[in-house]
Amino acid sequence: MQAENILAKNISAAGRKSSYDAACKRLLANKIILAWIMNPPENRRNTITRYSIHEENIVSNVHEIPQNYDLLSAIIICLSDSEQEADSGVLKLLEVLLSPTREAAEKKQILQDDFHIKMTRKLEKEVSTMCNLSKGIEEIGLREGKKEGILFSIQSLMETMNFTMEEAMNALKIPKTEQEQYTKKLKQK
Repeated sequence: MQAENILAKNISAAGRKSSYDAACKRLLANKIILAWIMNPPENRRNTITRYSIHEENIVSNVHEIPQNYDLLSAIIICLSDSEQEADSGVLKLLEVLLSPTREAAEKKQILQDDFHIKMTRKLEKEVSTMCNLSKGIEEIGLREGKKEGILFSIQSLMETMNFTMEEAMNALKIPKTEQEQYTKKLKQK
């Protein structure tokens, strides 16, 4: 009786191990894909390039099947700007969806006309949200750029005119309420 219990436990454990092994194999079979979507220089526009891992023996000469090591791919998607037509359907679709210059209404129209994507309320809302997101990112970039420009101007006045930090900010007519933030940033540099 005791031998039967031990055998049953071993069979059960082997089944659990087999299930575990199968789950691990399924997990490892899925490649990790990193994708960067960017607005590149002119010579890279309208391209999709994939980079993957390959085997190279540095010491010794062992070989592994690609499924065991090629688990990561990087894809770089380089879009055009909205004035330049994309060569491929997927590139044009991504350019339309991610364009910071196209308005939501234009994006919806192109999705319907060129890609035959029916505009549901949910999809219209998502397109509008994406438009607002890109505008928000642009506004943040403009604010940060303005701050960097002001910091550069303060530093320039301090170096060329021998102004104190406060004199430089007053010469630039920076409101007193904003001067503290520039003082902190300049002290960090």
